[in-house]
Amino acid sequence: MAEVIVHSKFSDFDIDLFKAGKHYRLYEKFGSHIMTLEGKEGTYFAVWAPSAKSVAVVGDFNYWDDQAHQLHVRWDKSGIWEGFIPKVGKGSLYKYKIHSHHDGIVTEKADPYGRRCELPPKTASVVWEDAYKWKDKQWMEKRKDHNALNAPFSVYEVHLGSWKRKNNGEDYLSYSEFAEDLVAYVKDMNFTHVEFMPIMEFPYDPSWGYQITGYFAPTSRFGYPEEFKLLVDKLHQNDIGIILDWVPSHFPEDAHGLGYFDGSCLYEHPDRRKGYHPDWKSLIFNYGRNEVKSFLISNALFWLEQFHADGLRVDAVASMLFLDYSREEGEWEPNMFGGREHLEAISFLRELNEEVYKSFPDVQTIAEESTAFPMVSKPTCLGGLGFGMKWMMGWMHDTLVYFSKEPVYRKYHQNDLTFSMTYAFSENFILPLSHDEVVYGKRSLLGRMPGDEWQRFANLRLMYAYMFTHPGTKLLFQGGEIGQGEEWNFLQSIDWHLLKYKVHKGMQNLVKDLNIFYKTEPALYEKQFTGDGFEWIDFSDAESSILAYFRKGNNQKDHVIVVCNMTPTPRIDYRIGLPFKGKLKEVFNSDLKKYEGTGAYKNNTKTSQEVPWHFRDDSVEITIPPLGMVAFKYQNVKT
Repeated sequence: MAEVIVHSKFSDFDIDLFKAGKHYRLYEKFGSHIMTLEGKEGTYFAVWAPSAKSVAVVGDFNYWDDQAHQLHVRWDKSGIWEGFIPKVGKGSLYKYKIHSHHDGIVTEKADPYGRRCELPPKTASVVWEDAYKWKDKQWMEKRKDHNALNAPFSVYEVHLGSWKRKNNGEDYLSYSEFAEDLVAYVKDMNFTHVEFMPIMEFPYDPSWGYQITGYFAPTSRFGYPEEFKLLVDKLHQNDIGIILDWVPSHFPEDAHGLGYFDGSCLYEHPDRRKGYHPDWKSLIFNYGRNEVKSFLISNALFWLEQFHADGLRVDAVASMLFLDYSREEGEWEPNMFGGREHLEAISFLRELNEEVYKSFPDVQTIAEESTAFPMVSKPTCLGGLGFGMKWMMGWMHDTLVYFSKEPVYRKYHQNDLTFSMTYAFSENFILPLSHDEVVYGKRSLLGRMPGDEWQRFANLRLMYAYMFTHPGTKLLFQGGEIGQGEEWNFLQSIDWHLLKYKVHKGMQNLVKDLNIFYKTEPALYEKQFTGDGFEWIDFSDAESSILAYFRKGNNQKDHVIVVCNMTPTPRIDYRIGLPFKGKLKEVFNSDLKKYEGTGAYKNNTKTSQEVPWHFRDDSVEITIPPLGMVAFKYQNVKT
């Protein structure tokens, strides 16, 4: 048997924290760590496998022989196996060969804390370390201002495997190439943040990354971990924040993954009613097990600390909150109080958010949560889950349903749009037009729009303009900004060739300018989560399908008036009530020629009239373009 030197990176205090579920930096202890011990260079390994009777490190350095390097089990009943193996260094391939006490089961597992993985379909972990030197100090010092709830927050959602490809679509770009192409594009489009669909290692491309096996490793599809750090660094150097999709809700049953890790249900809940997800055919974490909580929270902090992520978008929160999620009667067990809430998962999410904001007060956690569960984005001290923001799934659904209707019928469905304002300020909502809305036969956003080609593009321009002036932060999935006609296909690039057509280039120009409009108009972001930042002017003209509203900033001079015409009929001399006297200047018009609109319906400077309208003392007559939005600001307002 080859030499495995007894060594530990764990103190007694580490073990106590681990057992209590309060150790949030486990990546500093578990996994493989290159080091020098007693003058010998090698690698320290540590893995949690309490049901094992033996654990061996097998790899290309010992011909995958499970008798060569047997780890030592700790004496403290922590279930940790560890040891130092000389002459094993950076780039070595390895797995853990585990002989279980349960029924003689033998498993061969990738390292749950591995920092790098082999390129799928290969499944081994790779001993790795890097000495990347960050150059984003300026961003890190000021990112609290960029990530604040009263700051503009416009997110471009990206799937790295399909944003752009090379060699006629056969090959992925590398992280280094994304650091050039993607960063330049996002900056040019004026988005404030980019959100990556999961970049943690995953075995199955059609999962889009949501079935993770390497929670601590950036996928090797696009290069090395330090190259991913370069991508993050370049984003930060260009004042662009990065949000990572994070999946603590479930994991796959792949043989090399976390499932049945040591021959027992170690990471997953042993009761299939709580431990198996019927929709995704995957396993669910055991949120009531302390060591699993420590693993997950450590993983969240790992990406924030080691990769300078500016936030985490937590996937499938709704599936975590309810024991009966996607289950029929008799397929779930009520909690101790007889309810359907998953108490352990709720406790975990609160603990997660508390630790994230304690350690990184200048980041955001964002919940993809589709139910009416209350106070998702409220502080835990008030009884909330503690997230910074929550996806506004109701707005997304109602808005897409409304805009898919022929304009002649929209007068009967005005409430589809106005309803969102009855709950818009109950949470810190982000308005998502995400990847989920352009797959599985739902059609692209452009494909949902009714009418001829001009009307379809005008409708989409109007929907985007409505979105960017509605309270809340924004998220748009790749391809939406150019009006892609086909559904998203994860196997191919965005249809960039469409930009040679004026209508698609016009759509891109619109989104670019909407981002500028959002970022430069304080009324659109300073009070985006509070009711005093929004006021209806009129929502009752359903016959004409007109919405008029008022967005307010901290200063009266920054207030913006928005009017949307949801029909292809232009409205000339349309009167709206005004909050106070003054001169109005048009500051945005979605029908401009540069957007491939008509360019025929603009407003010169308008002066208010003492004509009572919409229950206000003053009003003004304006021109509203067909299927268009116009926005105005007061001129020379004294503050």
